[in-house]
Amino acid sequence: MLTRGHSAKPLTGIALHIGAMVVLVCMAACVKATTVEVPTGQAVFARATFSIPLILGWVALQGRISDGLSIVQPKLHLLRGVLGTVALSLNFLALSLLPLPEVTAIEFAAPLITVVFAVLILGENVRLVRWSAVLLGLIGVLIVVWPRLGIGTTYEDAARIGALAALGSATAAGLVKILLRRMVATESTPAIAFYFAVTAALLGLLTAPFGWVVPSASVAALLVASGILGGIGQLLLTASYRYADASALAPFWYAQLLLAIGLGFFLFDEVPTAQMLMGASLVIAAGLLIAWRESQLGKRARRREAPL
Repeated sequence: MLTRGHSAKPLTGIALHIGAMVVLVCMAACVKATTVEVPTGQAVFARATFSIPLILGWVALQGRISDGLSIVQPKLHLLRGVLGTVALSLNFLALSLLPLPEVTAIEFAAPLITVVFAVLILGENVRLVRWSAVLLGLIGVLIVVWPRLGIGTTYEDAARIGALAALGSATAAGLVKILLRRMVATESTPAIAFYFAVTAALLGLLTAPFGWVVPSASVAALLVASGILGGIGQLLLTASYRYADASALAPFWYAQLLLAIGLGFFLFDEVPTAQMLMGASLVIAAGLLIAWRESQLGKRARRREAPL
């Protein structure tokens, strides 16, 4: 559903959405490049901290900062911040251990997990089409991670941890999506973005006693870039939903995989396996099916609510 006060401009929304995907994959590549030198907590701190000025600038452009950052349910913001930081940390850990395209593909499981949590937590009624999509997507995820779950060499052990971290990140992200469904009823988007960044920065800072390092100049620049790119990506993504429905934008979300494959190949010499591509294709198909089904349900609801 479009944000109130904005007209439908689907091409504008799609352009902003694709821009967000490009920026966010570049952010992930920056993070992956830094993990050779800096620990995950330090990378999370940089990602959150250097996005805060952009978020504050965005809030200032929309009016008084005090109004934009006012909150009604601080406990929900704290919970969202903690869950979001867990998702971010596990994602960064996975990036340090697995190829960029593989982490991207596993993260696509988040919408599928959201459907499961919607039933368990919100009591939503999910019928055969969406359950079939969830099953299809989970099979795809299993195909992607199965080669990483073996026992053997140190590399395999590290890869297994990376696969489990990526799955954990997708699970936490699914929980965040459920929480956001409740928060948007009373909390503003700028406040949600700002307090998440603050929480992530503080939690990342708490890891300093456990092994932060003084990064080289190039890595320090990449850490700053990850925060700036993350902030820009978040703003572009939010803006895209002002001009186009989520169902119209869903297919372009999966353009991330193509971008991740390209960056992974040119920057890290990562070549995706046929098994990973096959599994990712099933996950993407499942995600698109869920987006289509939710679009159909939304249209039916609007027809029922329309005045006669």
